[in-house]
Parts: sequence; structure tokens; C-alpha cells
Amino acid sequence: LANILADAIAKVDAENDMNYLAYYDPLTGIPNRSLFFRRLEQAIDLARKTQKSLGVIFFDLDGFKEINDTLGHDWGDQLLSRIGKRLTDCLGHVDLVGRFGGDEFLIMVPQISKPSELERMAEQVMSIFHRPMLVAEQELYLSGSGGIAVYPQDGETVHTLIKNADLAMYAAKKSGKGRIAYCSGKMKAAVLEKMTLTTSLHQALAKGELLLHYQPQICASTLEINGFEALLRWQHPERGLISPEVFIPLAEQSGLISGIGEWVLKTACAQNKLWQDQGYKPVRMGVNLSVEQFRSSNLERIIKNCLAETGLKPQYLELEITEGVAMRSSQYVIRQLQALKKLGLDLSIDDFGTAFSSMNRLKNLPVDRI
Repeated sequence: LANILADAIAKVDAENDMNYLAYYDPLTGIPNRSLFFRRLEQAIDLARKTQKSLGVIFFDLDGFKEINDTLGHDWGDQLLSRIGKRLTDCLGHVDLVGRFGGDEFLIMVPQISKPSELERMAEQVMSIFHRPMLVAEQELYLSGSGGIAVYPQDGETVHTLIKNADLAMYAAKKSGKGRIAYCSGKMKAAVLEKMTLTTSLHQALAKGELLLHYQPQICASTLEINGFEALLRWQHPERGLISPEVFIPLAEQSGLISGIGEWVLKTACAQNKLWQDQGYKPVRMGVNLSVEQFRSSNLERIIKNCLAETGLKPQYLELEITEGVAMRSSQYVIRQLQALKKLGLDLSIDDFGTAFSSMNRLKNLPVDRI
């Protein structure tokens, strides 16, 4: 009988341990993402029936990576545990805090009757940083950024509410960190616009919507054209001409920039060779390189292939890199530039003077023009 009782107790303990591991974060002791999602779904159902609002705060520590790198992950874990304790202590009995992952936390404020209740909770969350935290015998003053999404205007599902709260959190970080921002219609519209344009951009090259404009470069003393710069444009069938300031970042974020950049390079080289074959004076063709292109290990091979396929001599190709890339204190940058110079082409620094410039470093770079 004693053995049976012991086995039964051990089974209950094991089930309790499994339940804890399944629904609670072992580091902070607060609900994990899975349990938070379940509770939030229940709270949404209740809010729908009672026709009340519900708030979700997506919270993230500012500069936590630097703390981990400086003090180590063990101390970083202690810090997260104390953050979880402070967040729990500032909540009401019906509120819920959960760890989303890493240094990200979720807070639910259910059954909101008026906006001031959510604003008061946001102030309480921010107040946990008014006092320093003792870690590794050091007093650390931290800050955090949060984003708020409200049911039902910012979403009627768990996924949508958390996504929009996350969106607002990043807006708070961009505006200076150490603050909380509400999700807005403008934010949601911007995300939808970005998704729509990114989807269209995946097909733009195949549909022939991308084109190059060639801007002439004029010699100030002779007023003769001594070069061209290839400028990428996107002629959208419905939205018209879309600025590179809009679609180039989308191409970089979606991984499309490599394919588009190679097309630009090949098209510009082919156009320059065509002009020369038609009897025009040979001049340089400038092509901008994105950061991702410059970092690519295939860049030399791609350039060699473009020159070989188009028949353009390398001295009539000029690659332009941004000042930010050129001025990075990395031996890789110099090695990459030197490898490109060995191909026989020209190198220039684009938008020189718009960022931090070191004239001493400029002397050590194998560039021809700025």
C-alpha cells in the first residue's frame, strides 16, 4: 500500500512539473507565451460578451543585448527574473504578465471600462525603472519601451492584438526609447502598404516594371558629358513611379536586392556598350552598390560575368558605394575594395559628406572619386 501511495504521489508531482514546464517560464516563474495566449483568448471572449475593451502591452528592454555582452548571460538572466518580479508586483489581481521570449514581456489588462485604466497601467509598468537594479554588485538604471493595442479597434484575435502591440513598441523605440506608444491607424496602414508593395516587388522584375534612367555627368570646364549614373526606378502599373527611397529598403529587407542589383549592373553595362557600338564617345557608367551587394562573396564573380556577357571594358564601369560603408573601420572593406580595383574598374564614394567622414581614412581607401 505504501508503494502504491508513493507511486501515486510521484505521478501527481510529475504531472505538476510537466504542467509547470508547459505553461510557465522557468527563468521568471511567470506565464509563458502559451499560457498567456490561452488566457488572452479567454479574455477576448469575455470582452466580446460584455462589450468592454481589453488592452495588451508588448514590452521590451532597451539595450539588453549590451548588458548580456558586458555582464554575461547569467547576470542577464538574473536581470530578467527581477524584471518579471517587478512587473508582477505592479499588476492588479485580474491583470496578467507573461514572458514572450528573450527580453520581451506581454501584459494583459482585461475588462477596461475607460481609457484612463489602461493609461494608469502603462504608467505603473514604466515605474518599475524608477529604481535601479542590483546586478553583479552594480546598480543598473534601465529603460524599456512598450506598445499598446486595444481590443476591438486594434484587433479581435490574439495574433492581431499582439502583432499590433509589437508594432507600436517598435514605434516607441524609434521615437526615443523609454516610452510607451499606442497602436494607431497610421501604423497599421503603413504595415499594410509595406506588405502590399513587397508582394508587388517580388514580381516587378519579371513583369518588366523596373527600369533605369541614365543621369549624365558633365565636366564643369568643357561642359562635355564624361559619364553617366544608372538610376533605378519602379514604374508600378497602378501607383505610377515609386521612389527608390521607398522600394530599395523593401528590396533589402526581403532579400530581393541581390537579384535586382545584378539586373541593374548587367543592364547598365549593356547600355553603355551599345552606345559605344553606335559610335558615341566611350565614358564611364556609374552603378550604385547596396550594402548587401557589397557584402556578398559573389560580387567579384557577378561583375566579371556582367563585363564578359556585355563586352564592356572594365575601365568604363564605375561602382559607387555609400559613405557609410566606405568609412567603416573594417579590414574587410579595404580588402573588398582592393579586389574590385584589381578588376580594372573605377570606385567612387556616393553622398560624401552626408555622414561621418574621416579624411585620414579616405587616404587609405582605393577609391578614384567622391
